[in-house]
Formats: sequence, structure tokens, C-alpha cells
Amino acid sequence: MRIRLGYDIRFDVPVPVTFVAMLQVHPSRLQDLLEPDELLVSPAMPQEAYLDSFGNRCSRFHVSTGETKLEGRTLIKDSGCQDPQNLDAMEIPVAELPPDTLRYLIASRYCEVDRLSAVARDLFDDVVPGWSRVQAICDWVYRKITFGYSYARSTKTALDVFTERLGVCRDYQHLAIAFCRSLNIPARYATGYLGDIGVPAAPTPMDFSAWFEAYLGDRWWTFDARHNEPRIGRVLMAVGRDAADVAITTSFGIANLKYFQVVTDQVVEHE
Repeated sequence: MRIRLGYDIRFDVPVPVTFVAMLQVHPSRLQDLLEPDELLVSPAMPQEAYLDSFGNRCSRFHVSTGETKLEGRTLIKDSGCQDPQNLDAMEIPVAELPPDTLRYLIASRYCEVDRLSAVARDLFDDVVPGWSRVQAICDWVYRKITFGYSYARSTKTALDVFTERLGVCRDYQHLAIAFCRSLNIPARYATGYLGDIGVPAAPTPMDFSAWFEAYLGDRWWTFDARHNEPRIGRVLMAVGRDAADVAITTSFGIANLKYFQVVTDQVVEHE
């Protein structure tokens, strides 16, 4: 399967400002790219490319006043298979976890592990450890939280989501991540493309998506508390402790969003 990816994001910049953008495909998917994956900034200006501490591809650039356009377009090959599953994947004792997974056990900006640990134990201590427990967490969050774009709030944390029972895509993942970490299961936030491939098209405009990954057995596995079903065509862009680590754009100054469009479509191959 081939998937067309792209975005067109425009800002009105009243004073010169520096940006950091995290808009390119994750290094783990570079071998799948069929076309260059480049961030185009208009007006054109120098960019500094680097990998952050989580291994995500970032670009830093400085823009002057006026409209600034960020645009990208690429083509990627995909297996066309649903998210892989392993119902036998087990939890790993903390003493045996790889050191680089340990930071995904502790509290972060949007995931208050310390304040949700007692709740997580009450809800999930009796569930069979491993895949079943992470799936039970996803099932609970999916059932209990009501989705709505009007419920979005940049300051909303996992505890807020648990209390209010309202949220958007990232809020579902934050609560699931906090529950996992409370039970000593490393969990990290993931963002990227997720088109309506193999499912009915959503009535809302396409956007970047959020899901999370849990470390079971000897690897990271994809889970999605918002959709709560295996999906086709996820394309990872970035991972981090929570949404604060993977903002698609960060402006160190004033930048007013004027236009936002995301494309992620399956390319029909003609014989």
C-alpha cells in the first residue's frame, strides 16, 4: 500500500520569531519513504535539522514578519496491515526493564502518575498482567470518556480527563498512559498520521492523530484509547513522555495560526 502524506500550515507573524517544527516522518519509517520528506518554509530561510532527546526529527528556523507557510508532501509505503498485536506479551519487572524505558514510568507534564496511582490499582490490579491489562485500560478509557472537539483545552491533564470524563484524542491517550505508568508499565505518547483507511470516513477535517505505545515483552506496542481498535496506515512522526514533548510546531514568540490542512490518503494503484 502507498499513502500520500502532507500538510499546509500558515501563520501570521507580527514580530520576528524562532520556530521548532516536528513535522517529518519518524526515523523508524525512513526506509519506507518513496519520495523525499522535506519541510518547506515560505518565505525560504535556512533550517537547522537535528534529533531531539527522544530521537524525533526536528527543524529550527527564524522567520520575519508577515505570513509564514510550512508545507510538506511525501509518499510512503505501508504494509496495509492492521496494528500488530501479541496477546501473550507480558509486563517486565522494573528491575529488568531497559534503562531507556524508565523515563516512561514517571510523572510528566500531562500525566500525573502520583495522583492517579491509587485509582489505577483499584481499577486494574485484578486484571491479568500484560497485554490484557493494557487493553483493559484502553477499554475503560474508551467507554468512560466522551469525545468532542469543544472539550479541547491546552492545559488539560490526565487527572482533569478522569475527573471531567470529556476530551479529545490526546486526552484519551494521556489518561491511558498515566494508568499504565501507575502500574509500572512503560508508556509513551505518539503522534503522526492516521487516515480513514479501512474505516468509514470521519465527517471532520483530517488532522494529525495521537496514540500511545506500551512496552511489553521486548518491544513497544501500539495502543489507541481513542479508537480502541487496530487500524491500518499509522505513520509515526514523534514520540515523547506526553503531548508537551511532541508539539508539531513551537514558536518562541507570537505566531497566529491562520490555516491548517493535513492530508493522509491511500493512493489507488492502477494495473
